[in-house]
Amino acid sequence: MRKNDQPSHDIADDGLDAQDADRGFIAALRPGVVKDASGRVVWDSDAYAFLLEGDPAPTVHPALWRQAALCARQGLYEVTEGVHQVRGLDLSNITFVEGQQGVVVVDPLISAEVAAAALALYRSERGPRPVTAVVYTHPHFDHFGGVMGIIEPDDGTPVIAPEHFMEHAVSENVYAGTAMVRRGMYFGGYGIPVGPEGQVNTGLGMAGSAGSVGLIPPTLEITATGQEEVLDGVRFVFQMTPGTEAPAEMNFFLPERRALCMAENTCHTLHNLLTLRGAQVRDARAWSRYINEAIELYTDEADVVFASHHWPVWGRERILRFLSQQRDMYGYLHDQTLRMMNTGLTGSEIAEEIEIPPALEAAWHVRGYYGSVSHNVKAIYQRYMGWFDGNPAHLWQHPPQAQGQRYVRALGGAGRALEQIRLFADEGDLRFAAELASHLVFADPENQDAKEALAGVLTRLGHGAENATWRNFYLQGAHELRNPIAETAIALAASMASALSVTQAFDSLAIRVNGPRAWAEELSILWRITDVAETHRTVLSNGVLIHYEDPKDTTADLSLTLTKAQLLGLLATGSLPDAVERDGDAGALVRLMSVLDAPDASFPIVTP
Repeated sequence: MRKNDQPSHDIADDGLDAQDADRGFIAALRPGVVKDASGRVVWDSDAYAFLLEGDPAPTVHPALWRQAALCARQGLYEVTEGVHQVRGLDLSNITFVEGQQGVVVVDPLISAEVAAAALALYRSERGPRPVTAVVYTHPHFDHFGGVMGIIEPDDGTPVIAPEHFMEHAVSENVYAGTAMVRRGMYFGGYGIPVGPEGQVNTGLGMAGSAGSVGLIPPTLEITATGQEEVLDGVRFVFQMTPGTEAPAEMNFFLPERRALCMAENTCHTLHNLLTLRGAQVRDARAWSRYINEAIELYTDEADVVFASHHWPVWGRERILRFLSQQRDMYGYLHDQTLRMMNTGLTGSEIAEEIEIPPALEAAWHVRGYYGSVSHNVKAIYQRYMGWFDGNPAHLWQHPPQAQGQRYVRALGGAGRALEQIRLFADEGDLRFAAELASHLVFADPENQDAKEALAGVLTRLGHGAENATWRNFYLQGAHELRNPIAETAIALAASMASALSVTQAFDSLAIRVNGPRAWAEELSILWRITDVAETHRTVLSNGVLIHYEDPKDTTADLSLTLTKAQLLGLLATGSLPDAVERDGDAGALVRLMSVLDAPDASFPIVTP
């Protein structure tokens, strides 16, 4: 059984991953530092050089050190003739598929600055090829956010993405973006120093860049498996894989290059079925089946498999083993969780009891550096059964602060609680020591002894974790217990605002309405958006902002005639330019703005 708090490490290393990670190397970015226009460092791969220079530190699980060292390779690599990748310049890879007139860019990283640096590195070795098309494999921002570093909006460059890309890019990165990015600071360990005592990796790559994030909407959607598009003279054959690593995702095959891109559906780690930063629960069964479909459709003609993270795999036998083990891992977790669930076990119980087949346990690429067996099993349980485990004692539990106060009282006060925390920590039961310490911190957030006790336990848990995101969560929590909360690095929702449709803009407005403050307000506004020729009507009623597109009823307390840019400006600043045409009660807009909450991008997590 794989123990997730102190996992085993007994797999022989045949050295093939290191050979693959180095294969095709052409040149590195030297120095490996990227800055924005103001001189601020947004990426520093040189900070991870320690991973390639020495033996594993005792403060890093040896399997995680191995993974981090493989990810720390940085530079331009040839995947196969006409296909290159820049790896190690962001959390994800950027891929360059050479065409007749220029180059097709796949998944342009997180931020414009690193995408531009990667393109410049590619051009320095392969010539000044223009970007002739862009492909987004899925709507996670590490696969589109840097697009404005390689093309300009409205310059006519085709942008290809899977069907429903924009819907899911907005629902994840805008609607829930503030909360996800805040938790993402824990996920990536963005507040802790890089080094053996701190952040070493995320499992998928070293970290994420912190530059300018943008989005250029797709001009062409892929809607069906088998759909072919010729981009700059190159045949792309697409496979739709919705509900896998993202709600909208696609793989593609390049027949003339005999190269299969698996997007983020197969990487050199067990992936997440529910990320610790938050997301919609993914479908492990569908994930397994789509990998199997890719095996059937493409592997007879593929000489190399590459992806949007990590390094490629070459050779048909190794490709089949890699894809089959990835397929089997997701299928096994799904089926065994359902089997054990139907015997009455809960998600947390299944996570403790599930046993992994020896052949999969021995495969480096399905180990839990990013996802884990523990939280993936709980995600499968959640997908089918929800948050409630069926025990009525868990149906109406107190929230954390009230619960903590009661636990401390039951233990006999703060002093007694601290004694018990130290006792369990000394015995090596760090999991329960952390639980008790968290209760004490929530019961008495000004108790410095409690915060230090929890920070110490979290640090020990982090240093023992094979999973990079678990390590980062533990160490980030310890850091924030000892230091003020740092400002969240990426304002993701704001950076993507220009790509919103008008309907999505009103949806993002509605989720900011403070319901209790708006209970007594009733108002209606008619919005005529001139540059996109759309009319919308919003009604505030019973604390909810109801939205009508192309309404039959055009009566309203206030009518506004404006551009989409002016609407987005209103959402960002809370005010409109004087030039906007108004008809009716101007106070209606003031009243609407007065009931909106501003999201808190730096809310506390390990304290109340």
